[in-house]
Amino acid sequence: MSASQLHPFDTLTPGEIQLGAAILRKAFPGAALRFKRIDVLEPIKKDVVPYLEAERLGQPLPTKPARLLFSYFHRLDTMGFFKAVVNVETKRPVYIKELPKDVQGPADVDELIEIEEACMKHPAVLAEIEKMELPAGYTVCNDPWIYGTDSATETRRLAQCYMYIIEVDHPQSNHYSLPCAFSPVFDQVTKELVRIDYLPTGKDAKTQPTQPWKPVKCVQYAHDLLDEPTRTDLKPYIVRQPEGPSFGVEGQEVSWQKWKFRVGFNNRDGLVIYNATFDGRQTFYRLSMSEMTVPYGDPRKPYHRKQAFDAGDVGFGITANQLALGCDCLGHIKYFDGYRCDSQGNPVLLKNVICMHEQDNGLQHKHSNYRNNEATVVHNRELVLQMICTVSNYEYVLAWIFDQAGNIEHEVRATGILSTMPIDNDGTKVPWGTIVGPGVMAAYHQHVFSLRIDPAIDGHNNTVFYEDSVPMPVDELNPYGMGYTTEQNIVKQAGFADLSVERNRTFKIRNDGKINLISLKPIAYKLHAAPSQMLLMSADSFARKRAAFSEHAVWVTRYKDDELYAAGEFTNQSRNDTGLSVWAARGDNTEDTDIVLWHTFGLTHNPRPEDFPVMPAERISVMLKPDGFFTKNPALDVPASNQNFNRSALHEESKASCCGPTANL
Repeated sequence: MSASQLHPFDTLTPGEIQLGAAILRKAFPGAALRFKRIDVLEPIKKDVVPYLEAERLGQPLPTKPARLLFSYFHRLDTMGFFKAVVNVETKRPVYIKELPKDVQGPADVDELIEIEEACMKHPAVLAEIEKMELPAGYTVCNDPWIYGTDSATETRRLAQCYMYIIEVDHPQSNHYSLPCAFSPVFDQVTKELVRIDYLPTGKDAKTQPTQPWKPVKCVQYAHDLLDEPTRTDLKPYIVRQPEGPSFGVEGQEVSWQKWKFRVGFNNRDGLVIYNATFDGRQTFYRLSMSEMTVPYGDPRKPYHRKQAFDAGDVGFGITANQLALGCDCLGHIKYFDGYRCDSQGNPVLLKNVICMHEQDNGLQHKHSNYRNNEATVVHNRELVLQMICTVSNYEYVLAWIFDQAGNIEHEVRATGILSTMPIDNDGTKVPWGTIVGPGVMAAYHQHVFSLRIDPAIDGHNNTVFYEDSVPMPVDELNPYGMGYTTEQNIVKQAGFADLSVERNRTFKIRNDGKINLISLKPIAYKLHAAPSQMLLMSADSFARKRAAFSEHAVWVTRYKDDELYAAGEFTNQSRNDTGLSVWAARGDNTEDTDIVLWHTFGLTHNPRPEDFPVMPAERISVMLKPDGFFTKNPALDVPASNQNFNRSALHEESKASCCGPTANL
């Protein structure tokens, strides 16, 4: 498909990857290039909004913005790291610039595989494995981790390889149950071994050379490796829609129950929602998971550097699972694909990385007139768009959920396997982690997310304010002390604010130019936030400096095209924040203008034994709810729920339960 046929928000095509790589190779004749990323550069907002408005209003479409790609790549003869933007239509570079030596790009899939293989072949690593004197049949593997930061002067691109023992030759053998006590560090550019770190296994930071391994039982999770049989009393749960789904799809555009939006996908954010409208009215220009950071609370070396930025360091799109029918999503499923480049600039298909389906979520609304027992009952149908990312050991289920009343929910489920450390199997305990199996400890850690909300509440000039619920003073008007009211505070300039459970603080995004005819207040959407503990690491730590977004629950900035990621564009081995705290410090006007609201939320995860060997999903969610956007419940026109429509089945009671003797009470 040519650029002229693509919508401005359409995802990357394989032809564009090939074209982008060819343009850049031509710009560096005779030099070999290693590509980290080739992806679509989103159109400048002021250029694309007229096109979107013409679409929404059914008017003739203006000229589309130029289709641009961006790329990160290394020049292998000089090892310079570059960023480039190229024009798909003119087939020429817009610019190419070499980045500073201390800037590291994201990891790429080929690079991680190469480091994993280099580690397993290195003589020094093999010598350490030999020292463990493993039983016959046992082997070793490693997980290459982003190195993190503990120095303001380190400019090498490094990887920390955590080593594990594999008990059996099985594709799902749980090596995280058998961590080794040594960890090689490799230079990712030269593939040279920098050093071998020895890991503490006791109550303090002391380490020792590799010792013969003392066998312990591996805690397995794969069904055919379990000691106990699987349950036999679970009946099939089959989701059928005999008339098909209620959604419609045209390319990347989805229509469902008055909602219309475009599904986007890129290597960093993964799933993105563009240009969401309800019944023809604008609600949000762009919704995405901007960043997340996972710092670990074990204070000892090398764990003091153990901090992942899963979007910036690797990418939610890069790590997205290729989903399977009947496994990850149930019902009538629509899949969306994506593409990435490999290190040579070739396209790689990411099949079925987003699934879309409808689900029932209980009652939407109900009321029974107690005088005559007449009831109105409406069920809550939802549209779910879901992506599942595997970032080494962890899985994150990221879903956008739309309902029929104008609500949008973002749900995160954390599952997968804990990142584990070795511990002496002699009753040793540590205050910063939990023993989850014989000789294996899982450190306390946090998962801190930043949700980027780019509103268009009936237009692009919006204002954020927060509303606190407070008691009225006891006076003549309130003699019984029952009254309470609200206080509003407008966020007039870029900055941050925190939640207050005590004051039921609620953040709202309003359009001061549109007044609700019933409430007589400006139309708005409100953020139903997820109250969470912010980052626990010291203010002087690199972990905190790199992830300043995690210090506050809400940030508001004035919109700028290149400000998409809460921790900045480059997070791999970063030293300071180049994102939200920098942008907020400008103090830009944020009243009645084009703004972005960022919500920080997350999980403080102090592991339980029940979280191992694979973790039951931990759920947290955020919701965007209309607040005076409509004049009444927008789901009143949803058909009533009844048996003819839903065809539920009645459970048959056993004869013994209905005919047996009555117990003596």
